[in-house]
Amino acid sequence: MSNQQAVVAKETVVRPLWLGVDVGGTNIKIGLVDDQGQVVGKTSIPSQASSPPDGTLDRVVAAARELVAQAGFDWDDIPRVGLGTPGTMDIPRGMMLDPPNMPGWHFYPVRDRLAAVCGKPVSYANDANAAAFGEFWVGSGRKFPSIILLTLGTGVGGGIIVDHLSIDGENSCGSECGHIIIDHHDTARMCGCGQRGHLEAYASATALIRRCQEALDAGRSSSLGGRLEAGEKITPLLIAAEAETGDPLALELILDTAYYLGVGITSLMHTIDPGAVILGGAMNFGGHDTLLGRKFLDRIRAEVRLRAFPVLAEKTTIDFAQLGGDAGFIGAAGIARAAARSQGPAVNP
Repeated sequence: MSNQQAVVAKETVVRPLWLGVDVGGTNIKIGLVDDQGQVVGKTSIPSQASSPPDGTLDRVVAAARELVAQAGFDWDDIPRVGLGTPGTMDIPRGMMLDPPNMPGWHFYPVRDRLAAVCGKPVSYANDANAAAFGEFWVGSGRKFPSIILLTLGTGVGGGIIVDHLSIDGENSCGSECGHIIIDHHDTARMCGCGQRGHLEAYASATALIRRCQEALDAGRSSSLGGRLEAGEKITPLLIAAEAETGDPLALELILDTAYYLGVGITSLMHTIDPGAVILGGAMNFGGHDTLLGRKFLDRIRAEVRLRAFPVLAEKTTIDFAQLGGDAGFIGAAGIARAAARSQGPAVNP
């Protein structure tokens, strides 16, 4: 079952149209995007991640066709489709290799299968790189030719755009920003990938929850303890709620997350020299809309100023993302648009 939503009036749409598909472990988001990055309509369907993917892609195309028709357009108005998927992949071959939480999709030729079902060429990208392209095209990074996106959630995803080109890498592992090393010691925290000291092991939602539990187990006083005794579970939202009420431990945990991000971002800035570093994902503590979100961002910026070359600290924009959960399908559509315009990966959108 899909959840259709029309977004803009047909008369405001600039053709051609582009279809973006953002595959996640729980849901697949599908968006119809016009040539200026405007969302014409969007929908989502359950991933059914443990089931054979062929049937799921059939449902994706059926939902996409319904979305296009509901918006008042024809399937032929779409010259190309963009696709973003999670986990390890072989981008040149169009294959998902070992996506987390999607056991039915291992070693699956997702690009070519989708192309066969929808009858259109498909451009393929890592989901975080697709989100980065969305923010680069029409989001927080639209003023810059080069950006880094960090997606803060269960893990720390990353996407890098340099001079309008998404950095996929020789082995389709480019832009894995969550796996840069910020602690080289043998006792460094273990990342979910099985290696120690990665940014994700310190600055993800999983890491925040783990650090919170460790602090409480060590006897730290906090109003969080009472929330847990009442049967609640530790989540970033719970920690944020207690930080907003003035709990010192909760605020310390969030600002420590900002500290670790500042360390990692500095290394990325020295490597890439982007115009902007954009913070996306669900764990933004309210973003600009809350005092806590602004404190979080200010701490990241302060840590970067302490560590980065002065010219980078002064000129690099560090800010929250703008596109929210739509970034993935918008970016996938943008990547398809760029490929169709250039018949190659690098184009000025």
